[in-house]
Amino acid sequence: METVLNHKSYRSFLPKPLPDGTLEILLLAAQSGSTSSMLQTWDVIAIVDPEHKDAVAKLAGDQDFIRQAPLFLVFCPNLHRAANISQTYNQPAKALSNMDMFIMASIDATIAGQNASIAAESLGLGICFAGAIRNNAQQICELLKLPPLTFAIFGMAVGYPNLSGEEAIKPRLPMREICHRETWSEDGQESNVAAFDQTLGTFFFEQMKVGRKTWGEFVAGNLATGNLDGRENIKSVLTSQAFELE
Repeated sequence: METVLNHKSYRSFLPKPLPDGTLEILLLAAQSGSTSSMLQTWDVIAIVDPEHKDAVAKLAGDQDFIRQAPLFLVFCPNLHRAANISQTYNQPAKALSNMDMFIMASIDATIAGQNASIAAESLGLGICFAGAIRNNAQQICELLKLPPLTFAIFGMAVGYPNLSGEEAIKPRLPMREICHRETWSEDGQESNVAAFDQTLGTFFFEQMKVGRKTWGEFVAGNLATGNLDGRENIKSVLTSQAFELE
């Protein structure tokens, strides 16, 4: 429980290799996660080659932590294997055109990634998820040679964190805001968000990060523009990867 509650994202890593067998431990943890209907509709690409990581980093916001980490994992919803198996057994695989199959595979990949992250942190390593691999999703698919019915949904850098200038754990919204008892309710949302604005403002002040927007201002500003750094093209990329999403 301590490992889970002490989670933080690290965006700087030491040039220190991981012990032998680390990847296999993370994969074991990832595969131990729940998977819908036992279909196991996810895969992961493990990248350790510096030039390969650099190529990924350039397409993912040019973030140095991807280059620095000795291991970068790319998690992928994968319906390609199920399609192959259906073909082997001469079955039509009609369900693969249903949008829920993509949602299910994305959930499977996310559960696997979260399990792997907790395992990494339990080993004294640091991680940082990277949604920016979706910034140039088509190029990432091509770089990683992803077949149809697969998609690079997020990445995760793994390594020994550089603890210089280490930040405290960021606060989260009040539980009363995110937990709904029996049915959905938005009673108190405005006051809950205002309270969190104050909590986060105090946190940033203590971290000597003055002049930050409130969380509410940040959320509203983030959604005000249609420019999503390339992610607005995701639907067309999924179509090119043969996801029908009916």
